[in-house]
Amino acid sequence: MAADLSDFPITRRWPPRRPGVIQLYSLPTPNGVKASIMLEECGLDYDVHRISIGNPEDQMTPEFLSLNPNNKIPAMIDPDGPGGQPIGLWESGAMLIYLADKTGRFLPPEGAARYHTIQWLMFQMGGVGPMFGQIGYFFRYKGTEIEDKRPLTRYVDEARRLLGVIDRQLDGQDWIAGEYSIADIALAPWVRNLRTGYEAHELVGLDDFRNIARWIDAFTSRPAVAKGLTIPAASDA
Repeated sequence: MAADLSDFPITRRWPPRRPGVIQLYSLPTPNGVKASIMLEECGLDYDVHRISIGNPEDQMTPEFLSLNPNNKIPAMIDPDGPGGQPIGLWESGAMLIYLADKTGRFLPPEGAARYHTIQWLMFQMGGVGPMFGQIGYFFRYKGTEIEDKRPLTRYVDEARRLLGVIDRQLDGQDWIAGEYSIADIALAPWVRNLRTGYEAHELVGLDDFRNIARWIDAFTSRPAVAKGLTIPAASDA
């Protein structure tokens, strides 16, 4: 029997193709690909719906806001949530923890290792994401029109400090928390985006951080990562 997702208004605008699988609402941004990479790594079946963050007819619609009142991607519905009941989720970090707990992968189930992994996830959400995002704004997007360069300088300095934290953590180990985990899935897309999205790698001196370079190469070499970085495609609109 197909899952009934009719209680989620978002499904009226973006109808599920297969109601029995996870529904992902996303775009291939650093936060968006955290969800698609995790789904691929966990081997979970899902449908994807492309949400344009630049189109108010998508992210500001009542349907999308009914799932994520913060009007950001990614968001998801799992028809097989806790107790077998559908659950809607937003905030990419919460989604990573949920999917890790659902599958028993990429996050230790208990003990110190679990909290050490989660602390690096929070480091990305509270530090790396916001600071790197400001570099994107002031260096690549509308902020380039601002003549006062002090904001950009402030965020470049902070980005280099954060990159130093990551680089030192990777000294002598392959992955952020020891084993490959949601910490890597959260952090690596943002670090990679300094080069591939913002084209700010020279500005922040990304190549100075040798441990990071090795880590990003290992991350992007994973088949699930390579696929997740391309989801959703334009054809998923």
